[in-house]
Amino acid sequence: MKVLMVGATGVHGGLVLAELVRRGVTVRTLARNEQRAELARNNGAHEAIIGDLKNKASLHEAAAGMDGVFHLGPAFAPDEAEMGLSMVRAAQDTGVRKFVFSGVIHPSISALTNHEAKLPVEEALCESGIEFTILQPARFMQNLRWSFRDVLNDGKIAVPYSVSSKMCWVDYRDVAEVAARAMTGDELAYGTFELCAPGRLDSNETAELVGAVVNRGIVAERIPREVFASQIFEGPMREGMLRMLTYYDKYGLSGGNGLVLRAVLGREPRTLADYIREAFAEAL
Repeated sequence: MKVLMVGATGVHGGLVLAELVRRGVTVRTLARNEQRAELARNNGAHEAIIGDLKNKASLHEAAAGMDGVFHLGPAFAPDEAEMGLSMVRAAQDTGVRKFVFSGVIHPSISALTNHEAKLPVEEALCESGIEFTILQPARFMQNLRWSFRDVLNDGKIAVPYSVSSKMCWVDYRDVAEVAARAMTGDELAYGTFELCAPGRLDSNETAELVGAVVNRGIVAERIPREVFASQIFEGPMREGMLRMLTYYDKYGLSGGNGLVLRAVLGREPRTLADYIREAFAEAL
């Protein structure tokens, strides 16, 4: 089986790449430059094509001859929806048989631009005539890894929203396994699956989990969301991040029901406590 991967050079998409290669899939990646293409090849991709989600001709070239497409869009990009739609159209035009879309939990939350942008792609897949699987993962546990060194140095988990906001999580390795199963089998065809680890934790509870692992007191601390967003993004992407943080401050992110993920995996999903124990064992 030959699969085109969009997002394979990222931290999260790379986990899907590994799962597909492990199952004997021949993977072609779409990379925006030669440096990213080389990274994809080093990570196991069999081929990398230089292209751009904004360039429809390059998408047709990348999808040609492929049996499947895995798509993980760039969050907070102001034209994320249009890029996803272009990939669906390219898949249709080139005769791609299967399309696995890694979207987001609760794409109906209109206040979150990075969630709402996934809805048009879901709709296009339902109308595409392609065998599709839509994945709706919760917050990625892997996003926490960037803060581990600061946590160890300062004894604080700094978050740009209320420390009492409850969040739902998923280990993207579990999502990657589901994505690979969807691509290489038929049991998940035409399904939409909310993927979430069990439990909703706030930052205080997360700090307690970390403290138990590193055997020291760790506290949660709120930092200004404007400062946090400015360190990561500029322009429209920064505005999208700010909208998300404002929503989290008020509502958190609902979820925490692991029923679907447990059923699909046939085992217990990795929990946030599991991830923290493993990640900090490596960091210490």
